[in-house]
Amino acid sequence: MRRQFVRLHRWFGVATALFLFVAGLTGAIIAWDHELDAALNPSFYQARTAGPVLSSLELANRVEAADPRLQVTYLPLAVEPGQTLQMMVLPHTDPATKQPYPLGFNQIAVDPVTGGIQGRREWGAVSLARLNLIPFIYKLHYTLQLPFTGGIDIGTWLMGIVGIVWLFDSVIALCLSFPSLKAWRKSFAFRLKRGGYALTFDLHRSGGVWIWGLLMIVALTSISMNLPSQVVRPIVSRLSTLTPDPINNPEILRAPQPGDQALSRERIVELAGQAGRAMHLAAPPGGLYYAEFLHTYGVGFYTPGNDHGDIGLGNPWLYWDAATGKQLAAQIPGKGSAGDIFMQVQFPLHSGRILGLGGRILISAVGIAVAVLSITGLLIWLKKLNARRRSAQNANLARDASGAAARS
Repeated sequence: MRRQFVRLHRWFGVATALFLFVAGLTGAIIAWDHELDAALNPSFYQARTAGPVLSSLELANRVEAADPRLQVTYLPLAVEPGQTLQMMVLPHTDPATKQPYPLGFNQIAVDPVTGGIQGRREWGAVSLARLNLIPFIYKLHYTLQLPFTGGIDIGTWLMGIVGIVWLFDSVIALCLSFPSLKAWRKSFAFRLKRGGYALTFDLHRSGGVWIWGLLMIVALTSISMNLPSQVVRPIVSRLSTLTPDPINNPEILRAPQPGDQALSRERIVELAGQAGRAMHLAAPPGGLYYAEFLHTYGVGFYTPGNDHGDIGLGNPWLYWDAATGKQLAAQIPGKGSAGDIFMQVQFPLHSGRILGLGGRILISAVGIAVAVLSITGLLIWLKKLNARRRSAQNANLARDASGAAARS
């Protein structure tokens, strides 16, 4: 059995090493995406004008009026002092061509005092330019920047499958790390003085053992991040009831009717304020998302700058039918079934934000460790591959020499 486990670990490791190397390094970086992006692009983050700010709703209306080609799809409902208001936008359909208008950007930074647009960018574009670098790395982390093909998000699926293989391989690796009870201490040791291959081997084996629990958490949550509705939710739903939501359960949505018109953002924010007070939510409505393809509005409840959730299980989100204003679903951190809470904890665990600043530092360290484990695993495989080839060559030479001697 051990021989089969060694073979599985070898091929699982080789197949996923480069993917995990990229995911580990990019994950260590994007734990600080907001801070790094702001440091690299102060003109995109810092408002040029001081003074009383306009409301976010008014700013969104001005942006759409100034450029009828676009619609605002994500809108922070408050802005941090001295900062720009960063909106996500999508193009309307051009009546002449029946195709979306070619905007060339999907995110804008707006001066909240004047309403002027300070910057535009295509979030996630394949670009190493300063303005695009951090969004590029963020998207690289979970899609490898691979495109949609035939309506399938190839990159997201691929990284999700890598996560599944990694999860199983982590269990196999732990079994292989403890070949016997008598030698268990060796599995935690690092032969620093030996250096060379011995240290490389220990970095891979012992390094993995020391942080094995964290690696399992990151592997499991990576599957949940990439394949929630395809893999994780169906499995969890067999063990615990899951509360439906419009994103993962579109069957709860009302079929659009002829003449349907989306309610105004102002009306949805009013409904959100009423619902938040009725549910005794501590934070005000903090961000509004409009999913036209789902005919749904979503409102997150958080204070300015806390859209990711600084600590705990994240932020509450409520959803409304865009045409009727009927509330469709509510996701309240810490509430719901065991399955609901399991799903709620996935992003906070994966990002480290469940523990606040300390968790983000920890997840950055784990990301670097994943990269080191991937590289050391490849080095060990290459060394053993070369050793097997030399052994085979020596055996062939010995066989040839023996045959020649027998013939002479």
